[in-house]
Amino acid sequence: MKRLLFLFLLSSSFVFANSTNPTKSSVKAVTVFVDGAQVTRHAKIILPQGTTEFSFIKLSPFVQENSIQISGLNGASILSINYAINHITKFDKTETVELLQTNMENINDAIQMEQNLMEGYEQEIKIIEDNRKLGNNNQTVNLDKLKQFAAYYRERITELNTLIHQSLKKNRAYKKQIADIKKQLAELNVEDKIQTGEIKVKLTSSINKQLDLIIKYNVTNAGWFPMYDLKAKDINKPLELNYKAHVYQTTGVSWENVKLTLSTNDPNTNNLKPNVDTKYLNFVSRYSNYKNETATKKYQYKFNPFIKNISGIVTDSSGMPIPGVNVLVKGTSNGTATDFDGNYSLNVSNGEALVFSYLGYDTETVPIHSSVINLSLEEDVAMLDEVVVVGYGTSTSSALSGSVAGVSSTSNIKIRGVGSFKTKGTPLYVIDGVISSANDFKRLDESMIASADILKDNAATSIYGSRASNGVIVVTTKQGNYTSNGDIISESLTNTNFEIQKLSTIVSDGDITVIEIDNFELPATFSYFSAPVINENVFLTAKIGNWQKLNLLPGEANIYFEDSYSGVTNINPYATTDSLTVSLGVDPNVVITRKSNNNFKKTNFIGSNRIVEKGYDIEIKNNKTSPIEIMIVDRIPISQNKDIKVDDIDSENADYDTKKGILTWKTTIESSAIKKYKFSYMVKYPRYRKINL
Repeated sequence: MKRLLFLFLLSSSFVFANSTNPTKSSVKAVTVFVDGAQVTRHAKIILPQGTTEFSFIKLSPFVQENSIQISGLNGASILSINYAINHITKFDKTETVELLQTNMENINDAIQMEQNLMEGYEQEIKIIEDNRKLGNNNQTVNLDKLKQFAAYYRERITELNTLIHQSLKKNRAYKKQIADIKKQLAELNVEDKIQTGEIKVKLTSSINKQLDLIIKYNVTNAGWFPMYDLKAKDINKPLELNYKAHVYQTTGVSWENVKLTLSTNDPNTNNLKPNVDTKYLNFVSRYSNYKNETATKKYQYKFNPFIKNISGIVTDSSGMPIPGVNVLVKGTSNGTATDFDGNYSLNVSNGEALVFSYLGYDTETVPIHSSVINLSLEEDVAMLDEVVVVGYGTSTSSALSGSVAGVSSTSNIKIRGVGSFKTKGTPLYVIDGVISSANDFKRLDESMIASADILKDNAATSIYGSRASNGVIVVTTKQGNYTSNGDIISESLTNTNFEIQKLSTIVSDGDITVIEIDNFELPATFSYFSAPVINENVFLTAKIGNWQKLNLLPGEANIYFEDSYSGVTNINPYATTDSLTVSLGVDPNVVITRKSNNNFKKTNFIGSNRIVEKGYDIEIKNNKTSPIEIMIVDRIPISQNKDIKVDDIDSENADYDTKKGILTWKTTIESSAIKKYKFSYMVKYPRYRKINL
């Protein structure tokens, strides 16, 4: 009786553990945010009259319960929705994982077989050794039998030891294979203990119905981050920008052949607006713990989980490197300090942000978003007080050389491109009221075009696919913008979505899946820049205008100049400037030096004051085969104390900003030419004081 009761309870526990009315569903669409994703599942169910509970099983265990939405009810009503973790139902394994685990089981069986053989060999050796004694006190063994036994003993023991050695060798090879398989399973993020999610929905209906339910919910452990390729083949050619998304997910469920949308939205951001209350001033004790109020900094960069090595330079507000800055991975003891030149390098195994701290400066916390993170620290004013007691451009149609057929010369049509458009021999393309280049026109797919007309057609044979010999092709596209790949760009009030037209598969293994978003051919202004007071290198820069329309996110960019990899830079499209300037790296063919002028290296004393005269010579040489345009920046110190005076400033022919003390030279240097610049100043201050000159 007790046994029957036990079996009943055991079977009941399995019944209660299993899902009631388990229902299959499939992932049809996924919107991937910069942090997280929204999954859309479809399920066909037959809802009988009355109340029925359905369980949608084998879902991700990382579902955000508050985000669950169900539609397609067709008049049925939802009585309850519950999300829970199912500790019994496991995910189906992929064929690759099944094969690897089967191989590992077979290898373990082979190891056990060799182990059994070795035990048999060892037992045989023990038996032989236990019976080595020949004859007894009453009987002697003749020499022939002794030789015969010795030969057998030697040969058999040698044979058995050889077999044991071979088995040990095989087991070592087997264990190495198992270690390799385990590494591969770890690479695939296989976790046998991972549980599944389950959504239970209780529905009620007055009649029998067949429903096509749509289930939407948000998950964590997924996201995407931008990656760019900047290619400059020549300073006289447009800049190529490849915009790619690196998508990843470890939700436990692979997204196979789904409609993928990449969104710049981050639903995990704190969306609560701050409240500003009245601030009351009062005296505080000198021993009290007073903390200066600082606003929460806005960083547009998002955490990139694939960054493992970080390097960079830390400077002050004037651009000078700061040695000894503590750089720590937030929440860990992993850290380093900047060297004499302000450089640091750090390996990151965990953590999502870096904390930069230095005495006398505000502490900065920056998300780990790039393999190169440069930072400028601001002085802590409160602490100091205590211590002291084109690019794309637009113009009107009047910029056209000549008149355009069918377009009034006074109409305000925006022009995209560089230079003026000619009317004879070169066709014009007006796309949605904007005169565009031929390249932009070619990128249009026929499915994107709503209507097209040719004004004053002159032997034009087709609208798409071939050029008209003369005339203006006016194209009206369908609603929504498109990328160069034909994917749809849709914008809401707060974010941009890229709807990928081809079905995508994102496996739940944590690896990166690269999806190309867009390709741009950007007219850019190339120029050289150098600030020898901080860095005696000459940098090639590209200035891009109208970059706001490119829908870019802050991210890391690989630089390729003249078909060679030149390093890494960062793109921050959230800058407040009208143009986006990116550094394409150091050009070793342009050399610059900054030396102190010996004529000014002297110090005089007048009364209680010390007078220091400073002068510098800057020399730059262009070793390239073509002329270059360059901007050179230096500075003259500005006094913030009435006892420190800066006089006798000689900025020569530089553009001198008297408020900031910045010197700027803009010039063109011919091939193999050398140009020289110089400037000087005098500083007067009390002779018994020291200044940061």
